[in-house]
Amino acid sequence: MRFNKLDLNLLVALDALLTECSISRAGERLHLSQSATSNALARLRTYFNDDLLVPVGRKMELTPRAQTLKDAVRDVLVRVDSAILAQPRFDPAQAERCFRLIVSDYSSMVLMPQMLTLASQQSRTVRFDLLPLLQPPHRELESGEADLLILPLEYRTPEPHPFDILFEEQFVCAVWSGGRFGQADKLTAEQYATAGHVVMQPSGMDEPTRAGWLKRRYPGVRRIEVTTYSFAAVPYLVVGTDRIATLHARLARLARKSLPLRLLPVPVSMPAMKQTMQWHTYRTQDPGLLWLRGLLHQAVLRMDAEQGAGSANGVPDAVEAT
Repeated sequence: MRFNKLDLNLLVALDALLTECSISRAGERLHLSQSATSNALARLRTYFNDDLLVPVGRKMELTPRAQTLKDAVRDVLVRVDSAILAQPRFDPAQAERCFRLIVSDYSSMVLMPQMLTLASQQSRTVRFDLLPLLQPPHRELESGEADLLILPLEYRTPEPHPFDILFEEQFVCAVWSGGRFGQADKLTAEQYATAGHVVMQPSGMDEPTRAGWLKRRYPGVRRIEVTTYSFAAVPYLVVGTDRIATLHARLARLARKSLPLRLLPVPVSMPAMKQTMQWHTYRTQDPGLLWLRGLLHQAVLRMDAEQGAGSANGVPDAVEAT
């Protein structure tokens, strides 16, 4: 099929080429041979009267014309994909659909088990891909690589993509029960500031960005002695030491079930985290995503009912004991 003399099949090839900036990788994505992909690029160059991809050293880079085409082509394909997926109704018991969610290991531990339990009660055919955040989140939505982003409010993508707040999360300090702070009822701000800390740090940050992020995420902390890329690893890394880990309260309570930890209030001001889910604006009325979004809200209720009202409010051990 052609539109304005352009073979519309070439739009998929153009999207792959502009995304991958590589003929071989685009061919793998399209399940085409390198020669067939090269032929598609040649036809696209002829149509647009532009090289589109040019060699720079050992890499291929987009021409200015290709840069302007990249987002527009992706936008068209996402719209088409949304229209195809948007069936008049969604029956989870019959649907053969895979939902792709960008989630942290924190969300994978505290929320996803509840969501998967609820989903399994309604469907044995719906599948889920839980994916890490490897690039700016708006790219995941706009490229169609993700159906939903599960991430804190401050990291959501810009308008026009809508979002819902799933829940709020408080923070607590986790310490080894056999260590210096293991019998304490609370920490002072000075103890918190001068103790060694184990922190989670997202990968891929340059030094200025890293320093600013750590200052915002861990206010008052002076001595960061251990960093890790995983939220789930943090509580394990304080055991056997006098270090402190500032953790999401729900994750801390899960960790305490298998680790010798004591949970204490954070002695400095630390706003609650608002965890959100966000989707592409074109998929707002997608019946499948409407089902999934409702399922996630139900999963939050199940999560907090299972952990108990105290944990939902982030109440630490020392407070519960008084």
